[in-house]
Amino acid sequence: MRWFRGVVRGVDGFVRNREGNFAVLFGAAASVLALGVGFAVNISQLYNARSSLQGVVDAAVTSTARDLTLGVIEEADANKMVQVFLEANSTAGILQADQIVLDKLTVDRSAKTVQADAHVDVGLYFPLFSTSSMRRVTASTTALYSDKTVEVAMMLDVTGSMAGQKIKDLRTAAGNAVDSFLTGQNASNPRVRVAIVPYANSVNAGSLAASTVFVETKASERKQAPGNDDPKYVSASTRPDNCATERKGAYQYSDAGPNVSMVNRDLYLSDFARSSHTRACPVATIQPLTTDASALNNVIKDLEASGGTAGHIGVQWAWYMLSENWGSVMKASQRPAKMDPKKVAKYVILMTDGEFNLSYFDANDPNQVYDNAGKVQTRTAATTLCAAMRDNGIEIFTIGFALTEKNAKSTLQSWASPDTGNSRHFYQAANGTELDKAFQDIVLTIDNLTVTR
Repeated sequence: MRWFRGVVRGVDGFVRNREGNFAVLFGAAASVLALGVGFAVNISQLYNARSSLQGVVDAAVTSTARDLTLGVIEEADANKMVQVFLEANSTAGILQADQIVLDKLTVDRSAKTVQADAHVDVGLYFPLFSTSSMRRVTASTTALYSDKTVEVAMMLDVTGSMAGQKIKDLRTAAGNAVDSFLTGQNASNPRVRVAIVPYANSVNAGSLAASTVFVETKASERKQAPGNDDPKYVSASTRPDNCATERKGAYQYSDAGPNVSMVNRDLYLSDFARSSHTRACPVATIQPLTTDASALNNVIKDLEASGGTAGHIGVQWAWYMLSENWGSVMKASQRPAKMDPKKVAKYVILMTDGEFNLSYFDANDPNQVYDNAGKVQTRTAATTLCAAMRDNGIEIFTIGFALTEKNAKSTLQSWASPDTGNSRHFYQAANGTELDKAFQDIVLTIDNLTVTR
């Protein structure tokens, strides 16, 4: 047993000696661990600071680029606007007040870009190895801007199937779209103008009717209309209303001005309206291009549902609102700009809740004007008009609202301009919320397209 006690004492001594070694090893490991934790905290701190700074600089440059695009500010004011934005958002994320420094702002007038370079000096939580407690974090952002003018024509379905909640939803969505397009512009130098074209059995041309609409009074006049300087057109004193149907003849699918050929008010319109107990033309009149949100919202307020879906008539008038050929019959502030992709961007938004089912040019009596199942003629006419618009450089968006007819979706898709990587052109909306979102998405897409093209 003596030998055993000796072994135990030897082992015990070894263990006691090892305790000191473990203490040294533990101290070294703890130091490394502390350094690792400190390093990780610093990395996280710098990452968060860089992320916060980048977000603020991105937002400042994007906001300034949009203000330049809308004409709210001039290029010379860009530096001041970016600085104001940086100061207002200097506490974003983990940043401290008045910490962001704008090193440089570059406005390239030829490339139409705004570039900002900025930095913050971050005080580290755990300075290591007697190094400086400050680290500099930088961020750089470039955004495009544009000095193009923008013209948008909104064709709105006010047919009988839009009655009830749907017409209320349309008023809300269209009004919000108008506000989104026009809010924030420089009143003395506006870049965006909007036109509205409500349609049903026909279009109400309002004050433009006297110089643009030829009233057919007999069967022999159901053909190409004369120009507005021809003495044959009906004077305002004998004009029954301001309704306009489709054009006939050689200019049916063109944007030739009314001086070449007026738009017809078909002879069968009145009889069809009486027999169907619908309005000959909508209560709401067309509104040519304007920056006046109140004028546009007054039209939207008057949207009432009645009549059939003569969508091709709405399509043609949406085109006329953007055509320089029609400027001679409009007020100076309403005249469309000459088509020039470098200076102006033109867009049409076509909204409907169903199949087009009404047309006059192919009818031989009032009973042939309407087909509840949908008419190939009006659908084909609208397709031809949309193709002509696209060929003339107008970009088309379409919205189907609570569609039920089998042909409606594919037809609207065929009218829309092709989608690209950053833009979508056909939308479906099942309810008012989705309709509003569709319009707002189109507003944002037009904003982006105007800047990037």
